[in-house]
Amino acid sequence: MKTYYDLIDQTFEFPTREFNVENNQLMFNNVPLMDIVKEYGTPLKLTYLPKITEHIEHAKLLFKNAMKRYNYKGNYTYCYCTKSSHFRFVLDEVLKNNVHLETSSAYDVPIIRELYKAGKVSKSTYIICNGYKRPLYTQYISELLNEGFTNCIPVLDNLKEIEAYENSVTAETVNFGIRIATDEEPNFAFYTSRLGIRYSDVNELYRSKIATNERFKLKMLHFFINTGIKDSAYYWSELSRFMYKYCELRKMCPDLDSVDIGGGMPIQTSFQFTYDYQAMIDQIVESIQWICNKNNVPVPNIFTEFGSYTVGESGAVIYKVIDQKLQNDKELWYMIDGSFITQLPDSWGLGQKYIMLSVNNWDNPYQKVNLGGLTCDSHDFYNTETHSADLYLPIFDQDAEDQYIGLFHTGAYQESLGGYGGIQHCLIPAPQHVIVDKDDEGNLRTRLFAPEQNSEVMLKILGYGGAEPGMTELEATEAAEEREEEAELVRDDT
Repeated sequence: MKTYYDLIDQTFEFPTREFNVENNQLMFNNVPLMDIVKEYGTPLKLTYLPKITEHIEHAKLLFKNAMKRYNYKGNYTYCYCTKSSHFRFVLDEVLKNNVHLETSSAYDVPIIRELYKAGKVSKSTYIICNGYKRPLYTQYISELLNEGFTNCIPVLDNLKEIEAYENSVTAETVNFGIRIATDEEPNFAFYTSRLGIRYSDVNELYRSKIATNERFKLKMLHFFINTGIKDSAYYWSELSRFMYKYCELRKMCPDLDSVDIGGGMPIQTSFQFTYDYQAMIDQIVESIQWICNKNNVPVPNIFTEFGSYTVGESGAVIYKVIDQKLQNDKELWYMIDGSFITQLPDSWGLGQKYIMLSVNNWDNPYQKVNLGGLTCDSHDFYNTETHSADLYLPIFDQDAEDQYIGLFHTGAYQESLGGYGGIQHCLIPAPQHVIVDKDDEGNLRTRLFAPEQNSEVMLKILGYGGAEPGMTELEATEAAEEREEEAELVRDDT
């Protein structure tokens, strides 16, 4: 009977630069996964930091090549959108590469401040502030501007937002961006994005609120498509429409010199993934230049805000199969020691598929299976692949050997969507998180970023163990000590 290796080898071009098999065990970017499993156990999340730098360097090279090919006169700036993963170890790796940041929440700004204290960003780092902004967010942005963060650019998302800066910013110059509300894909439930400012309102906003204030300058227009950079008639139509608006405004506003191309490039979620990154970037640069030349305006500097593309392929989740259950004549379930709903919410909420492979037992025969998570929810399962309606894994003797599986390219959004460190469905704990890096000599090294969430953390969040809603950690600790003293007195009296 054919082995699991035979199945993968005949289905895909395998091995790849990223995946290969040694001694019957899977290697991920030459990381021996079973060694990590033996050291740390499962379930575990893994982040391979060098992949982040690899993707940043790749994107920079794509734009460098395109701009050289078309003799493009503008500059390119790579921004990382923090919402994809806010973890410190991610930001530290990102910022090694001389890149800039895009924020979407008031609570991004304290992170910026921590990075500034650590010398990871400077006051000249571009901080592109996107999102619909409540008062705390505009307050934090105003404070950055007043403290000399000269390249902090609030991107206006509604017509009234600018009033917050009129009243609170004392800096001599404020550089603004405007997000333009694009039309959504025809299959969306609504026609125009809820975010951004309508095309018909942009000129009047500039004339009445920016051009009339000697401290304010319009420097950037922001373009965002939910589907990301995609070779479709819809994408090119919306980009062209946006660039014609840029040219119209540029003739009114000589300070306008940049566009922010939001919505990132896709990541690999299947071995059958095909996407010509260079061709797409070439076409973006060529289209921008052609439209600007046609309208006799200088080409803009190009900013991008890549999130998933930056961190997505750095992530993996590894589970152990803890049981095999034949629920009828043909449905065999491999039960894992984790949960798809809580730990990979995209796979549940959006039907997202990832690269799924066995971590060990590659020379065993294979069979069709379903993967089941630990929660009581009937939707906590994973049973298909992008390339197939069926899922196959090695046959194994549960009494004689262990079986581990990995889901790969899970590095973006999963922790934030799942509410990392909070309360999960059925109180499934957040898994341990292992960081994989290389030392100065290129040797692999691992460290535990966080252990598996424990019951004490959950109890505190839920208000047990002395922590009442609204209590600070110090107050909760003092209350627990007081109760312990009272209990000790009762024991002594008894």
